[in-house]
Amino acid sequence: MYICNRNYNMTLMQKRTTRHKTAPLLALMLGLVLVCPTQRMKAQEHKMSFDIFSGLNFGFRDISYDRQYDLYIALTPGFKWHFGDHWQVAGQMIVDIVDQFDNPYYNPYYNRQRNIFHFRMLDISKELRLGMLYAKASAGFFTESRYGVDLKLFLPLTSWFALEAQGGLTGLFSTSGGWGFSPMQRFAGTIGGDIYLSRSNTQLRGVIGSYLYRDLGFEVEAIRHFRHSSVSLYANWNNKDDFDGGFRVVVALPPYHRKQRMVNVRPAATFNMPYSIMMHEWTNRMYHTDPEENMRDGWFSRDLLEWGSHTMQPDFIITPKE
Repeated sequence: MYICNRNYNMTLMQKRTTRHKTAPLLALMLGLVLVCPTQRMKAQEHKMSFDIFSGLNFGFRDISYDRQYDLYIALTPGFKWHFGDHWQVAGQMIVDIVDQFDNPYYNPYYNRQRNIFHFRMLDISKELRLGMLYAKASAGFFTESRYGVDLKLFLPLTSWFALEAQGGLTGLFSTSGGWGFSPMQRFAGTIGGDIYLSRSNTQLRGVIGSYLYRDLGFEVEAIRHFRHSSVSLYANWNNKDDFDGGFRVVVALPPYHRKQRMVNVRPAATFNMPYSIMMHEWTNRMYHTDPEENMRDGWFSRDLLEWGSHTMQPDFIITPKE
């Protein structure tokens, strides 16, 4: 789920794309298949699971003269296929229900005939630990209309201080009038640190970076974690739109006791509500590589990385089906 109050009158950042028919898509999918550890997958078949889920996105803005609010309501069906050893394939679509915005809510390169179904994400990822360093590599189609490769790193130096970094090389993909791709040559990345105060379950985070639309900036955030929710206040600056700020709310959705089957049908893991004061849509932006990525859970699985909010009692109690 997603709520926002922003102006979505966008201008296209990249006006021209290099269009090919299917070569980039086929090359990318072939690369994903080649990097999959076939023998390792067979050894981990008893850990396989397939999750089907959906959330609800709700957006509004108050800039029209003829009505008080413009509304956007959509379903976000997606899936995650876990096939062992922290390998995952994930995908997501957007299904419009009500759309009164001038531009599509997520992807400005959707089919201009405003199709109801929109492709948002399809990628493969792998989490691993290298000594004290945690890494997550992803390849495929991400949010923000990007395709390419991404690497996330997390280094906990103590129980209360850690370093983090993210970097990716991506291109633009478009579904407007058919598939189109720009060259995969846009680099975006951030680096920063996290402080976790365990007594109050408070996380302080700060990053600097070169963001997706070639703006330079930084962001600081204070996050308070509760039993099934997290609330944060954030402020950021960039060299294009100056200062902005707001708050974010993440709520884990029930049921909190779940049966683990081979195939699981469930609601989205969290409800996400961000709010921006200045509504700077094209600055301090990074894509997501997981359809359920959020500030509460971070980038890594709880069973792999026990740091920060992962040291709290888990939101979901998972019991295997007998």
